[in-house]
Amino acid sequence: MKNTLNIAIIQSNLVWEQPKKNRSNFSTTIESISKEVDLFVLPEMFTSGFTMNPQHVAETMQGETVEWMRNLALKKNAAIAGSIIIIENNNFYNRLLFVHPSGEINYYNKRHLFSLAGEHLKYTTGTEKLIVNYNDWKICPLVCYDLRFPVWSRNVENYDVLLYVANWPKPRIAAWDALLKARSIENLSYVIGVNRVGVDENHFEYSGHSVAYNCLGKKLTHLKTNQEDNTIITLHKKHIAEVRTKLNFLNDKDSFEIK
Repeated sequence: MKNTLNIAIIQSNLVWEQPKKNRSNFSTTIESISKEVDLFVLPEMFTSGFTMNPQHVAETMQGETVEWMRNLALKKNAAIAGSIIIIENNNFYNRLLFVHPSGEINYYNKRHLFSLAGEHLKYTTGTEKLIVNYNDWKICPLVCYDLRFPVWSRNVENYDVLLYVANWPKPRIAAWDALLKARSIENLSYVIGVNRVGVDENHFEYSGHSVAYNCLGKKLTHLKTNQEDNTIITLHKKHIAEVRTKLNFLNDKDSFEIK
């Protein structure tokens, strides 16, 4: 059992609809990190920005970005997670990929599509929640707008880490801050949120606020605002066990069915 998990949070600007350039930029950043890392986390749609033109940048599961993630995971002996646009059976998905060092891939299709931007008109909604088992840690990866829906993220699987990747714009960043903290408290779980920075083609500004919280809602990271930045945070199984033993609130959670 691995009692610690070192997660690298990569807060980056994104080049609009240019997967090759974005992969190159992330390669440079990841290669520059020499400390031990178990998992690198990239933002939502990290090869393109939050585009409603999926036909311009969609890839298959045999495409260049998936191969890039596999090669980098093998080289760094670390998992890599982030979402990209996948085309499958003539459907477009905002798909979070969790690529293990072994080359194994787990994936999650974003369930809550951002109707305010018309995402539900361009992409197909996901139907299955994913729990990744990695280094004896249980990780629940979700995408951006999912953060607003606590039932979907409810810790009924006894996961250790709740992971959000996002393109969450600056005007609503207070909601991002508040909801990430709330998710950690209500689920007695570590929460990691990785957001982009910069201005996209639609003139939406992103300020980052990437963060890690412990199981009690304590902020563990302090990345720069409005700038590219990265940090490594070490999570501890001991912390989870101590909190859930002393404050066993999850034992009193409501039962429910998602339809």
